[in-house]
Amino acid sequence: MITHIQGRLVEKNPTDVVIDCNGVGYLLNISLHTYSEIPDSEALKLYSHLIVREDSHTLFGFSSIAEREIFKLLISVSGIGANTARTMLSSLSPQQVKEGIAHGDVALIQSIKGIGAKTAARVILDLKDKVLKVYDIDEVSVNKNNTNRDEALSALEVLGFAKKQSERIVDKIVSQQPDASVESIIKEALKNL
Repeated sequence: MITHIQGRLVEKNPTDVVIDCNGVGYLLNISLHTYSEIPDSEALKLYSHLIVREDSHTLFGFSSIAEREIFKLLISVSGIGANTARTMLSSLSPQQVKEGIAHGDVALIQSIKGIGAKTAARVILDLKDKVLKVYDIDEVSVNKNNTNRDEALSALEVLGFAKKQSERIVDKIVSQQPDASVESIIKEALKNL
C-alpha cells in the first residue's frame, strides 16, 4: 500500500496532480478540497489511497490524513464508488461530510451531485456509528442540534409554511450555524421564506 507520495509538483489540475518522485511521475486523482490546500511551492507531500481493479490501478491523493480516512469510510458504503466519494469531498469539506453524517443530515449529503435520497440515507445509516466512534463526536450535541432543527420545522409548519421548502432552508441554516438556537433558526428561516 502506498500511504503517501512526496516529491516535486510537476502538474496541478483541479481533478489531478502529477508528482515527480525520483524520476517517476505519479498521477494522483484529487478532490477540489485538496486542490485548494496544495501550496504553490514545488515540494509536495500528499497522503494517498491506491485502488486496484482488474483493469486499473488508481491513486487518490489527499492533503490530510483526515480527508483520506473520510474517503475510505465513504467507499466502504455500497453504491459509493471512488469517483462519487471524490465528488462528495469536492462539494463539501471533510469536516462538513463528517458532521453531516454524524448529525444525520440527509439533505446535506443529498445536495451533492449524483447522490439521491436512498444513497444519502444509506451513507448515514452505514457510517453514523463509525463517525461518532472514530471521531469522538459528542452524540448529545448531535441530538440537541436535531432537536432544535425539528422544533424549528414544527413551528414553521404551524405558521403555514410548506414542509419541503422549510426543511431545505432550515437544513441550510443548521449546516452553517450548528449551534443555533430554535429561535434564531426560525428567525433566519422567516427571512428566507
